[in-house]
Amino acid sequence: MNIVIIGAGFTGVQLARRLINEKNNVVLIDNDDATVRHASNRLDCTVIQADGNSLDTLEDVGIAKADALVTVTDNDEINMITCSLVDAVYPRLLKIARVRNYAYYVNTAAAATHHKETFSGNHRPLYGIDYMIHPDVEAAEAIVNAVEHGAVSDVVSFGEGEYELTRLQVASGSRIDGIALKNIRQLTDCRFIVVFVENDEGSSLPSGESILHAGNFIGLLAKKEDISKLMELSGTKIDALKKVALVGAGRIGSIVAERLEQRNKTSLMSRLFGNKKNRLAQDLIIVDSDEALCKAAMKRFPTAHVFYADITDEGFIQEEGLDKVDLMIFATHNHELNMVMAAYIESLGVEKTITLVARSAFGDIARKLGVDVTIPLQDTVVDSIMSHLRGKSVTGVHTISNGEFEIVECDLPSSSPIVGQSLKEIATPGEFLLLLIRKPGSSKYELPIGDTTFTVGDHLVLIEKTGDKKVLERFSGAK
Repeated sequence: MNIVIIGAGFTGVQLARRLINEKNNVVLIDNDDATVRHASNRLDCTVIQADGNSLDTLEDVGIAKADALVTVTDNDEINMITCSLVDAVYPRLLKIARVRNYAYYVNTAAAATHHKETFSGNHRPLYGIDYMIHPDVEAAEAIVNAVEHGAVSDVVSFGEGEYELTRLQVASGSRIDGIALKNIRQLTDCRFIVVFVENDEGSSLPSGESILHAGNFIGLLAKKEDISKLMELSGTKIDALKKVALVGAGRIGSIVAERLEQRNKTSLMSRLFGNKKNRLAQDLIIVDSDEALCKAAMKRFPTAHVFYADITDEGFIQEEGLDKVDLMIFATHNHELNMVMAAYIESLGVEKTITLVARSAFGDIARKLGVDVTIPLQDTVVDSIMSHLRGKSVTGVHTISNGEFEIVECDLPSSSPIVGQSLKEIATPGEFLLLLIRKPGSSKYELPIGDTTFTVGDHLVLIEKTGDKKVLERFSGAK
């Protein structure tokens, strides 16, 4: 593919690097001299210093022959206007814009829904943007998803929560400490797949002979209702989260509080009608050092306890008993503060922490400091964009294990070379794992077996080395 990216900040560079690794032709544009020099020294692609919102500039770099335009500058208006400008001349070009202003995102979605008939068929999308990416929404949903699972691990859900991939640590003395993967099935009647194993030597796709040891992290895929049983095998303890503190009342914090409030209403109804498995009903404390944000939070979330205070003030923490909460979430845009304070608050006795970090590399550092769950903001944006650039058959991309692996969701087209073959005929140990399959016409996922045969229209979930394009080509038929 030929792809033009406008904005050479961290997201633009990371996106370009992944696309280059997959043998795509990339042109990166930015109007800042230092930013362009930085990107040029790190990427094997064309990097140009120019105004990306100039049609003349875009035509000079070959926008007429490009397959996609991605705008990820720090200015939402430039991202949106550039897509609109290009759409007026090149409507068939795929256009993706990162938009950080929540109002733009919500209002655009509402307008598209309200005028669904108008914006269907051959009518161009609003602003000429095929896909609008809002990082804060995706990060907030990831945080709430982690809360819903007891803040014990990173979680990726499939099939509206039917199956979940959970990252767990093997505890010393647990039932799977020192056990080969092929023998774990003797310990439980739950069906599952160990997707990856992380140890001191790095991450790998395991085989049945792989032996788990205390301290290893594993990716465990199973039905949602079986996850808690499998967690017990690893020695993972799940406690009710009755008192939660949220640090940060900005965009992400507000979305998190809103989602938690919505889920708490559902949780209350569940408890009233006898479902005691829901762990979400809790008291919410919101802390921020911005007075205006605190006032807005008080009006928006009247049932929450809102404090206008500095979370780094140890006296405030002790006075308000924040060192005794069940979970503390750090969702400020100061990612370094999030990491440091999450580690510090755990040293005071808080058992569970979730923190927003810039990218997966910092997530690894945060986990080594004792943080339970990390949400890499910039990686979620790149993943979302990549899922739209992989072709029509690819419907989702999730980077995991510090970016070493990616989970790809795709629909099997008639052009795929594996149609008609079984899994055991195409399996390549260590190269990929097929995790889930959903047959055409079915709404349910299945864990595949060796005799699983591929047919056109199958929806597949697989894990591969990040950027290993040849694996995806076998399944999706994409080139």
